[in-house]
Amino acid sequence: MQVHVEDISSVQKKVTIEIPVERVDEEINKAFAEIQKKAKIQGFRPGKAPMQLIKRTYSDAMRDDVMRRLYQQTLYKALDDHKVEPIDSPTIESDILEAGSPFKYSAIIEVMPQILLNEYTGLAVNREIYAAKPESVDGELKRMQENMAQMIPLEDGAVVENGHVVSIEYTITAEASPEDTSGLQTAEVEVGSGRLLPGFEEQLIGLKTGDAKEFTLDLPTTGENDEPQSRGLFAVTVKEIKRKELPELDDDFAQQFGEYDTMEELRTKMTEYQEKNEQDRIENELKERVIQALIKKNPLDVPESMVKRQLDFMFENLKNRLKSQQMSLEMMGLDAEGFRARFREDAIDKVKGGLLLMALVEKENISVSDEDLTAHYEKIAASNPEMLDRIKQYYSSNQNAKNSIISEIKEDKAISLLISQAVVTDVDAEQLKTA
Repeated sequence: MQVHVEDISSVQKKVTIEIPVERVDEEINKAFAEIQKKAKIQGFRPGKAPMQLIKRTYSDAMRDDVMRRLYQQTLYKALDDHKVEPIDSPTIESDILEAGSPFKYSAIIEVMPQILLNEYTGLAVNREIYAAKPESVDGELKRMQENMAQMIPLEDGAVVENGHVVSIEYTITAEASPEDTSGLQTAEVEVGSGRLLPGFEEQLIGLKTGDAKEFTLDLPTTGENDEPQSRGLFAVTVKEIKRKELPELDDDFAQQFGEYDTMEELRTKMTEYQEKNEQDRIENELKERVIQALIKKNPLDVPESMVKRQLDFMFENLKNRLKSQQMSLEMMGLDAEGFRARFREDAIDKVKGGLLLMALVEKENISVSDEDLTAHYEKIAASNPEMLDRIKQYYSSNQNAKNSIISEIKEDKAISLLISQAVVTDVDAEQLKTA
């Protein structure tokens, strides 16, 4: 057996294997012998049909069986012999298998890139200076007020206005493909919130309960290859119209949240929460910037299969978030293809960052102690002793989950190391936008 390994890129190899004619003929004869034992051909008892008839009748079945067997017998042995470690299923290209001829095929293999980590100290990054934002507390109180609102169904004959919450059923048909229509979906739409596809909410204004309406809207393009603007036909039926009745922001409102007697106490605690959340946001954005700086200083190719898995993960997360809000991708002007095109570069950066951090963990021999694990469990439990015991028990009995936590802690330590060795410049938010 002859094996040739060719580097296509830093993350792809082409492995070409040629199997000698003697082995090919041996496997072909074995396959036909097995087929002959089981073949049911009219006029012959099982196992008694002549071999020539078997070969004429079952040549395709033989070929599929022998090729599959030869792949199994030769490919992974060749990869092992040549120290090639695939990270995904190989793509096979082969000649036609024929008796009396050697069989040659190629496998395109994706492998992990070799990461050298040339530069990871002294990375230059900006950090936002924290500034108190009282208006954020006002905004959060407004959201809490909205969440506590009573939804009052309107009487028949009422028409949709800005601020109303409308329950609808709808379908979407692609204008370019009239046969391509989504299934019937439901949603609750707050008219005037601007959360949906531009123009969608405005089309509901003036409708009554039971009214149906069709309208066409532009769907966002992916921005790839000068793709022309696509349009969708929306068929909407109004099922119910409700108005919001907001509670007063007074002491009675504050007392509904348990530990507060007055609005002043609630506002003080919310100011503390707001500061913590802002500090967490600033810290998380600093982490993202230092990872981007690491990527810029250490360029690398990434396997397409890893990018695809990352996009699949991001896509499922988005679908689940929208579903929890009774929304759909179509209402956001997205589909699976558009999402993958739009967020492909983000996914590539996620994969690059993950690979570089893994390399840093190895280079710096970053480890996780029992104290690290305990601190992480306490963080998950949020100071709930009963929950803490359950969490410890779960991870002690689930090694895969524990390994995932260990990897997460190592990655956090690697990021902290990058930041501790980076040149961090504190700038205000406005400077950060123009940096």
